[in-house]
Amino acid sequence: MQFYKEGFRGGNPDVKPTAADLRVRAAYEALPDRVDVLIAGCGPAGLCLAAQLAQAPEIKTMIVDPKPGPIEKGQADGVNTRTMEMFQAFGFAETVKRESYWVNQTAFWSPNPRNPAHISRIGRVQDVPEGSSEMPHTLINQARVHELFLEVMKNAPTRLEPDYSWAVRDLEIDPTTSDHPVTVTLENTGINAGETKTVRANYVVGCDGARSRVRSAIGGELHGDAAHQAWGVMDILANTDFPDVRQKCLITSATEGNILILPREGGYLFRMYVELDKLNPDERVSSRNFTADHMIEAANRIMQPYSIDVKEVVWWSIYEIGHRLTDRFDDVPAGQDRNPRVFTAGDACHTHSPKAGQGMNVSMQDSFNLGWKLMQVFKGRSDPSLLRSYSAERWVEAKRLIETDHQWARIMSAPAGESELDSGDMPRFQKQFVENLEFTGGLAVKYDASALTGHETHQALAPGFEIGRRFHSAPVVRVADAMQMQLGHVAEADGRWRIYAFAGQDSAAGSDLYRLCEWLMNDPDSAAQKYRRPEEDIDAVIDLRAIFQQGFDALLDQQMPEILKPCTGKLGLQDHEKIFCVDHKDAGDIFEMRGVDREAGCMVVVRPDQYVAHVLPLDAHAQLSSFFDGVFRSPST
Repeated sequence: MQFYKEGFRGGNPDVKPTAADLRVRAAYEALPDRVDVLIAGCGPAGLCLAAQLAQAPEIKTMIVDPKPGPIEKGQADGVNTRTMEMFQAFGFAETVKRESYWVNQTAFWSPNPRNPAHISRIGRVQDVPEGSSEMPHTLINQARVHELFLEVMKNAPTRLEPDYSWAVRDLEIDPTTSDHPVTVTLENTGINAGETKTVRANYVVGCDGARSRVRSAIGGELHGDAAHQAWGVMDILANTDFPDVRQKCLITSATEGNILILPREGGYLFRMYVELDKLNPDERVSSRNFTADHMIEAANRIMQPYSIDVKEVVWWSIYEIGHRLTDRFDDVPAGQDRNPRVFTAGDACHTHSPKAGQGMNVSMQDSFNLGWKLMQVFKGRSDPSLLRSYSAERWVEAKRLIETDHQWARIMSAPAGESELDSGDMPRFQKQFVENLEFTGGLAVKYDASALTGHETHQALAPGFEIGRRFHSAPVVRVADAMQMQLGHVAEADGRWRIYAFAGQDSAAGSDLYRLCEWLMNDPDSAAQKYRRPEEDIDAVIDLRAIFQQGFDALLDQQMPEILKPCTGKLGLQDHEKIFCVDHKDAGDIFEMRGVDREAGCMVVVRPDQYVAHVLPLDAHAQLSSFFDGVFRSPST
């Protein structure tokens, strides 16, 4: 972690210097009349977006929620490995790792062949495949995730805080103006319930759940189907003789239904998803009047010969599985050629079963995709047409999610041996779980070739950094201080692009790596110079890092290019943390682990949301410029 860049200051380094012209938040202070971005909903998607935008003082952001304050318990709890990688960019992955339950193994239980009325363990698998991520799969209270995002917001230069007890009632878009064209009507849900306030915004993002007012206002609908199957979920403190209660378990009984057990943080709490009754096609789950006692009774029937003795029900809910998706994630109807002004994210545009653990994760990935694009547009670095890519990229991934989860829900709700997918000597629900590990880890996302994702012409230079997929981190050593670390952890949620330049066999002065560095530093048409303002640091837009094949001690006295040790900030302090080499303590050789061409080397271009945008030869200066010309515009335009 780097601080003191702008001068020494004591205290918590996570608290950034305060921006000028902060909004006054005194008691009874009126809401603003105009904002740049209005976010509806303080769920995971909304808070993830707000935490990004809070870092940009030039963006006036407002986030509203109808609740009177933050949630305290319940709802989602699974944080997959991809989301943990994202949390690292926000600076709180280590906190989550320390506080959470780590899902290391998943156990499978099914009817005992000798006594089908009883369940028995049939197998166990490693939950996170070896080498798939440096991060664990964790379980933690969603309210704690919210709290961590709220802390990032409050520590940001803009000191952003939510406006609770306000809900979006309606919105209108004025196509004749570009000056705050979205008029939003907010309705008070607190002590002044029914009071309305009009706020004009440049952009609105609906993260307001499956019954989204924002989605309805732009004519969006959720299309899909329901499984007509009631499930209950409860967080409980209980005693049990079930031996795997502190491991993630998938349990299927012969006649009584299925259970998913998820241990929770703290050593005692655990969550149970319990299958209840089938619903008639025209029946809603609310008509059955299920209670927590119904779930406990069903769980004890399914778990025979084991039982649970519940001491406290911390939170519970009943739901019906549904798989629904909107036809677009913004306000631009099919066939219209204009830039979007209103977006939806998370449950506002896709809903599915919670048992695959993707709801909170995919919701945050939606807004992580949108956040840097809004920042880039507001800072004048890209044309507003960049925002069209949000719906194009995230709708495809949501569709994949719905299809995969639909299949998984059918398997989970099928009686033992009766799934249409059962085959062979292993129950299909165990096979399907193993086959879906990349998906459930959040690692299956691959963006197609576009202005933001290059073609695979030079993919062979680094096959382990697959274009369109997230940057797969690996161990390195920081040369300046011999620090062992993960290369991907240098990326922050700050809206900057990264270029990781892997040196070839020849890494001395005059090599391809040095010529790339000199071009980026000195050529006014280079990617690092062309898109930044004259008063900005050389790495304000594109952050270059170099990785050498030698050990750190062989590089300590080597003269490095200026751009790898730039002087930045108002004091012009030199940055010593941009040069890395292979790990010499047997944690792994990044060149070998990711298949980087040792002879030629290469550069890996990574988007602000941690996805690989391109792989190019070190001497492909023109190709790099051409790619970035499709993303950025120079400050003068």
